[in-house]
Amino acid sequence: MSFDFVLNAEPRADTGKGASRRLRREDKVPAILYGGDRPPRPLSLLHKEVLKAMEHEAFYSHVLTLRINGEEERVVLKDLQRHPVKPQVLHLDLQRVTDTTRVRMHVPLHFVGEDQAPGVRQAGGVVNHLMTHVDVVCLAKDLPEFIEVDCSRLQAGQSIHLSDLDLPPGVSIPELAQGPEHDLPVVSIVLPRGVAEAAAEGGEEGGEEGAG
Repeated sequence: MSFDFVLNAEPRADTGKGASRRLRREDKVPAILYGGDRPPRPLSLLHKEVLKAMEHEAFYSHVLTLRINGEEERVVLKDLQRHPVKPQVLHLDLQRVTDTTRVRMHVPLHFVGEDQAPGVRQAGGVVNHLMTHVDVVCLAKDLPEFIEVDCSRLQAGQSIHLSDLDLPPGVSIPELAQGPEHDLPVVSIVLPRGVAEAAAEGGEEGGEEGAG
């Protein structure tokens, strides 16, 4: 499912901690818009609109439409500060983008085929998610909302690594350029202790019988 996120923003002249506190008391979120060879622009957004957008996972890895006094900017969310206790957004960092802007973003992983994996169905293994997001680099126009991870062929004891991910055209994982030691596992199937011990005992018994 594809989403089109539109956020309405207003310019703000006052900056600093005091001004930000006043905005939050008015149920607004202070924000900064930067990038695109233009100076940073302080903004404010309605808190309820931001919270509603945040309900969707795609909000964090999507090109957003920002409306400011009738004009539209295409942006991505680069940082979001939350209150440590309250369900409150304290600040947003938004970056201007065009189709040719190269961005580095966190993209969620969607795991499919877990119930069909032989390591689960036949061996009684458990799927272990080692990552839920991955850093990607691409042009803004190529930014995926998520990356699908197909687990349907995984055997017990096997893993899917970063280099195994099926990436859309134009999308890369910068971590892989740092060397093979950075090709980290994303998901694996492990045997619960009782199942693993039973399998080990069965193997030992089979070996003793064969030796006899």
